Amino acid sequence: MYTPSTAPVPDGEIIVERGSTARDLGPKLNRSAGDVVRFLLLQGEMVTATQSLSDDMIELFAAELGAHVRLVDPGEEREAELLAKYFEDEDLEEEREEDLRPRPPVVTVMGHVDHGKTLLLDRIRQTNVVAGEAGGITQHIGAYQMPWQDHLITFIDTPGHEAFTAMRARGAEVTDIVVLVVAADDGVMPQTVEAIDHARAADVPIVVAINKMDRPDANPDRVLQQLAERGLVPEAWGGDTIVVQVSALEGTGIDDLLEQITLLAEVEELLATPEGRARGTVLEANLEAGRGPVATVIVESGTLRVGDPVVAGAAWGRVKALVDDRGDHVKEALPSMPVQVLGFSEPPQAGDELRVAKDLTTARTLGEARAQRFRLSGHLPAPSAATGARLEDLFEQIQRGETARLNLVLKADVQGSLEAVTESLRKLERDDVKLSFVHRGVGGITENDVQLARASNATIIGFNVRPDRRARDLAAVSDVEIRTYEIIYKLLEDIEAAMIGMLAPKTEEVISGEAEVRQVFRIPRVGAVAGCYVREGSITRGSKVRFLRDGVVIWRGTITSLRRFKEDVREVQAGYECGIGLSDYQNLEEGDVIETFEERETART
Repeated sequence: MYTPSTAPVPDGEIIVERGSTARDLGPKLNRSAGDVVRFLLLQGEMVTATQSLSDDMIELFAAELGAHVRLVDPGEEREAELLAKYFEDEDLEEEREEDLRPRPPVVTVMGHVDHGKTLLLDRIRQTNVVAGEAGGITQHIGAYQMPWQDHLITFIDTPGHEAFTAMRARGAEVTDIVVLVVAADDGVMPQTVEAIDHARAADVPIVVAINKMDRPDANPDRVLQQLAERGLVPEAWGGDTIVVQVSALEGTGIDDLLEQITLLAEVEELLATPEGRARGTVLEANLEAGRGPVATVIVESGTLRVGDPVVAGAAWGRVKALVDDRGDHVKEALPSMPVQVLGFSEPPQAGDELRVAKDLTTARTLGEARAQRFRLSGHLPAPSAATGARLEDLFEQIQRGETARLNLVLKADVQGSLEAVTESLRKLERDDVKLSFVHRGVGGITENDVQLARASNATIIGFNVRPDRRARDLAAVSDVEIRTYEIIYKLLEDIEAAMIGMLAPKTEEVISGEAEVRQVFRIPRVGAVAGCYVREGSITRGSKVRFLRDGVVIWRGTITSLRRFKEDVREVQAGYECGIGLSDYQNLEEGDVIETFEERETART
């Protein structure tokens, strides 16, 4: 047992920067640097007084003393102090009811690719946006405001729900209504389903626009049936989903759609105060020749004016010009108005909150403090406080007497598996534990699934599917838990165990190598041999292997032979080609992925 100084540790939460040294940490806990070093030495950790400590080391020492510490990125505490100092009065100032005024709704248009999202907006705005897009597919986020019968409506045309979710994961709640565009001749497609799930996760009302009604094979009844199966029951069928039939090509039904949007906006009672210093959200930003950093911003409250000192993330500056969606220079922007803002020191990040500061010095001080934090922590700004949920959190919620809710993103190899797993999980629900399926889909686990899990505080469950490399990397930095299973009762056992706080030791899979099948050779008396290129890690003979096709697990086994040219080898590193023979699998195809892995058992904390 370690017995350092008996001085009492400070009460309450103690802020400690990540990467602190023993010399930094000791005084915060009323201890010397020597106390920290000696304690860690007894735990088998050799450190010096000036060496950066890992998060685990800091938490271990704090736990020994009974101190409650909160780890923050370097510079984060300084940033919080500046926010409190310069913006405290403004944050405490609640919007007075008499200052609130109706504001235009902000409408995001979503749907499957090529279902006519941009053409619909093009018809609404009577401008030719589609003609300027590469291949007729939207290449960037655009925001437009248009008048209609004494009303203003702001539209966001997004290249996909990934951008919508990524912004929501960063805390940017800019959308009031989602218009879901579904082609009458194509029906509900995979991206349509994802768009529905993303809009629901954001708790945003959905208006469905059934487009392409001019097509001879248009079948709106089939679309209504498919929507109802997804929980969007049309008003005509006794549900509460507004459905409008339109033809963007011929311009029919557009007025009906705009009328439904304005009626829904009135029901939602969208209010904001035009008084005071502006706040807004950055939709996109880039560096333009001759104009410098340019950010597209939607104002949420207050009025943004030319000359205002502003800060958004690490970017700061004075507003040199405001340009509206028609390209005209304006002097001010009111709530829900989209404008391009010129004058930033650098392009901010999409989803950053824009704030008008008291003066330019304040804006610069806060921007530079954030820039320093990002540099010291070695990464770009993390998505607000959004992270995924973990099964371990379930029991803690139950213990606190709360009704625990586990949000899940569920992916499976085929539709039959998806339905079977869904039904089995639903049977586990109890009065104190509710399961919510944020998204269910067929296919491998993608970056978009991780984005959605992060934004919705969800756990990703994969049945007979695997995350691709990008999804794994994003999950690691976003603190999103991905659990993959190949036996259904193991999946159910884990969920049940989590409910009673009895999760078994965690079996962690460490991906040791990844190779892509470039060519398949059929050799007499040997069978199929995969000519592969090792993309990551190393491939070792005898390794456990998983065979993936489009992210779906199609076979598991071991590597029986590994060759470089004509030589048998034990291991092949990334960047080299090799021939791989598998124990008993012959159905090889070009483009398949061979993933080798090790299983390590670690105790849960």
